[in-house]
Amino acid sequence: MDLGATAALKERFPAEVLEEHAFRGDETVAVRPEQVEAILRFLRETPALDFDFLTDLCGVHYPEHDYRYEVVYHLYSFRTNRRFRLKARIFKGDTLPSAVSVYPAANWPEREAFDLVGIRFSGHPDLRRIMMPDGFEGHPLRRDFPLTG
Repeated sequence: MDLGATAALKERFPAEVLEEHAFRGDETVAVRPEQVEAILRFLRETPALDFDFLTDLCGVHYPEHDYRYEVVYHLYSFRTNRRFRLKARIFKGDTLPSAVSVYPAANWPEREAFDLVGIRFSGHPDLRRIMMPDGFEGHPLRRDFPLTG
């Protein structure tokens, strides 16, 4: 029986799911950040889901929300030809567990989210700037970053 990724997540991690929606067959679930590594591992290793490919990972800044950031994971299953979007909500000053142990391809996108948005990933093997110079102050993709000098 195919429950769908959202239903499977709600069944396995009921306390972690904060919000859900679907549009044209693509499911999106927002979760608490503490268990994101376990959730990603579940989505990858559960045979009925089999989200074996991390298409993209990005950081988003929301200064107007009670949570300040989201890290959005775009997953794909080659076997089922399905997509899934997982959003981990982060409060100012919190860190997010790195997804590199589940999806090694998360290494550079996590570094990009750190560099450009300022999101910290605990357990990341090499969390340092990759786009901005070492002495650069701030994170240019935050919505509160000044547009002029």
